[in-house]
Parts: sequence; C-alpha cells; structure tokens
Amino acid sequence: MRIRNGSRGGAPSPRPHRLRPVSTPTTPEPGEQDELLTTMDGERVAPREQRRRAFAWQMYDVGNSAFQAVVVTFVFATYLASDLFLDPEVVALGQADPTNPVYQAAQAGSQQVMSGLDLAAAVIVALLAPALGRTTDGSGRRKFYLALFSGVTIAAMLAMFFVFPDAELLFFGALLLAIGVVFSELAGVNYNAMLPQVATEKNVGRVSGTGWGLGYIGSIVLLLVVLILFIQNFNGDAPGAGIFGVPDGEEGQALNIRLTILVAAIWFIGFLIPLLRRVPEAKQREDVPKITLWRAYIELGRTIARLWRTDRKLLQFLLSSAVFRDGLNAIFAWGAVLAAQVYGFSGSEVMYFAVAANLVAGLGTLLAGRLDDRFGPKPVVIFSLCSMILAGLVLMVTPDTKLSFWIIALVLCLFVGPAQTASRTYLSRAVPAGREGEMFGLYATTGRAAGWLSNLLYFAFISWLMVPKAGVWGILLTIAIGLAIFLTVPARPRVAQVP
Repeated sequence: MRIRNGSRGGAPSPRPHRLRPVSTPTTPEPGEQDELLTTMDGERVAPREQRRRAFAWQMYDVGNSAFQAVVVTFVFATYLASDLFLDPEVVALGQADPTNPVYQAAQAGSQQVMSGLDLAAAVIVALLAPALGRTTDGSGRRKFYLALFSGVTIAAMLAMFFVFPDAELLFFGALLLAIGVVFSELAGVNYNAMLPQVATEKNVGRVSGTGWGLGYIGSIVLLLVVLILFIQNFNGDAPGAGIFGVPDGEEGQALNIRLTILVAAIWFIGFLIPLLRRVPEAKQREDVPKITLWRAYIELGRTIARLWRTDRKLLQFLLSSAVFRDGLNAIFAWGAVLAAQVYGFSGSEVMYFAVAANLVAGLGTLLAGRLDDRFGPKPVVIFSLCSMILAGLVLMVTPDTKLSFWIIALVLCLFVGPAQTASRTYLSRAVPAGREGEMFGLYATTGRAAGWLSNLLYFAFISWLMVPKAGVWGILLTIAIGLAIFLTVPARPRVAQVP
C-alpha cells in the first residue's frame, strides 16, 4: 500500500523502506554456496528453499482451479442451469419452441435461484473476509485457517455428488455452490496473504504470475481428464458418456456430471497437501496485537478512515481492481453460456473451448509475471484491459460464427490472467508486515462488493436489446469503468501506514 507524505502537489517523496522485521542473517551451513534471500515478510532463507516454498504455494492455485473451473464455471453451474432441473412438461415446450414464454420464464427462475444465493454469498464474504483476515494476522494460524476453509469448500464439492437431476434439488445444489464460493473466497484471503512468505521483492511478480498460470494449466489437465472420462460421447447413439459409457442425462441420474465433481474434489485435496507440508505456518508476531472478530471490524474501519485521510490512491486502486476483476470474472462466467446459446456449441465443444481458454490464459499469465517484475504491475494491467476491450468490440461487430468466437474469445482469455495476477502483486507490494490478512481481506471484500456490477449491466443490456449477445456490452462497460478508475493510481505503491 501507499501513503502520501505531505501535500499532494510537487514531486513524489522517496519510497520508504518496507516495514518488515529485520531478521538476523544466519550463517550458511558448511558447503552451502547460495546466498540467503530475504522474503517479503523478513525471513532469511536459502534460494533453494524459497523456490520450494513458492512452488508448493503455487500448487494451491492448481488445486483450487478444480473448484473454479469445474464447479463455478464449466460443469456444475451449467448443470444446475440446464433443463434437467426444470419441469419435463415445460422442457417439452422449450424443445418445440425455444422462445416459448413459459419455458423462458422457467429458465429465468432457475437462474434467479442461483444468482440470489450467489448474491448472498457475496454479501457474506464482503462482511467476513477483512475481519477474519485481520484476526489471523500475527496469530501464527494463517495456514490453519487456509486448510479449514479449503476443507469446507471440498466438503461442499463432495456433497454435490448427491445433487441429482431433480427440480426439487435445484435449491440444494445452488446452496452448496454458494457455500463453496464463500469458503473458497475466505481461503483465498489467507492464501494471498501467504505470498510475502514465499516471495522476495524481486520475484513476487514471477511467483504470483506463475501460480496463476499453473492454475490455468491445472484447469486444462483436469478438464481434459473429465472430458475423456465422463463428458465426451464416444458411443454414438448408445447411452452413456465418456470412454466407459458412464450413465448421463435424466435417465442416468447425471452420474457423469456428479462423478466429475467428485474427481474435482479429490484433485483439490491432492494439490492442497504440498502447501500444508512445505510452507511453514506464519510466525506469531508480538508487535501485531491479537484481536477479536468484533475488534477487527473496528480496526478495519480505522484502517479505511486512515487510508482515506492519507492515501486515497490506495482506496482508488482497491475500487478500480474490484470493478475490473468483476468484469474479468464475467468473461469466464458467461463465456460458456454465450458459446452454447449464441454460437451453437455442443456440450463437448464447450469443454474443448474451456481447455483452450485456460491454456491461453495460463500462457498469458506466465509471461505477465516476468513483465510485472520488469515493468511493474500497472502497465500490465492497463495493456491487458485495453486489449480486452478492443477484442470485445471486435466480437460484437463480427458475424456469429464458431470460428470468429474461437479466435476473439481466446484473445480475450489471453489477457484475463495477466490483469488478475498483476492486481494481486500490486497490493502485495504495498502490504505492511503483519497486516497481510486484513488487507487481502479488504481486497476480497471490495471484489465481492462490486460483484453485482457486471451481472447488473449484463442483464440491463439484454433487457434493453433483447438478444443474448447484448450482454457482452455490459461486461465491456464494467472493464472500461475499472480501467478509467485505475489509470491514475500510482505506478509504484508504497507500504501503507495502518493503525
């Protein structure tokens, strides 16, 4: 974070040193050739150990990709929104005429249930994330809470196996999805707060970007696995899906989808283990007072008030990143829907697109991490957002062909990851020692607080123009608003002074 000293005019004051505890350098063991590195939280470690910790930390992104890609975006959420959870008589009306008002009203009703619970999840995260993050600061229990919240997320995924294709189970499925979202976000607060433990000032962009990129690559591998095992139809007109002909559809109780979620949960568990084993628990800090949850809200209010007085540019960054991150999330959230409804993609084609989208996004993120370390996060964010807006405008004026969607949508995906990871490293460069959980909790809160904007604008443009593709204008407008707010934030944040 960044604090301005003195007046707002004139040349910027020199960047103060990061307020990190200075640990006494340890003498390397005999034969140790590497020079010790200082992580962003002040610990002295050998380069090899730093790389091991960073890699273990990055594996969490790979594990969490199972929840984000399979549950939230491409499989479970689309399963809940499918005709399998509608009255069969209403579905028959839709098969005869997709524009039938009764059928469309039923579709809107299922989306209403899902979006309503998602809104509730956003409110819960917005209220809890910063306070819970602050209570873990200095407590020496950050990894514990990461494991706890991740465990609840995984438990929700395992429970999704029992969401059979029945209209009466729609609410149960949407509730599990909302619970998973809440605890995944809370786990993410602690995960992001651990970044200073595994990275140095010089490689934080690379560590963060590589983690995000590996998350996309993990999504690709997992999506390919479940596509081959459970989704792709290899049997022609014969029932069943995947190479083993797993029962699918209403007749098969959607076993292929439910098994996909089960595999995703196991995947998450497997890639959570390296972080728990390799990355040490954050040390207790005597200089960071232990506080209760209620006291954390009071301190959060003081932090925001102090930042308002001393560094409004930091609050501007939090606001701008919340807005454009909401637009970035909407690209993946609605991309599969647009592919199916507007461009005529089949279920398998949507999965193939998901694989390609994650591959392109991962490659872009891996490159962005290096550009972040060299040029700083702000140029990466601005270039990425501008490129996405341009690609989106091209998408809106080109014919609705599968080829045009493939090309332009993949260009959009190329810049999603870079903007996200550069935003994360921007804040990590500004967080004072011992307050990582609080500030990344605030980061999560602002993100969820703005989580309604893209959905509102998406709905507004569809209602205005009455064509499904019109919702893209809402996404582009959301990104443009975030970009406009972001343009005047400082390129190099300074460490914040918080109460």
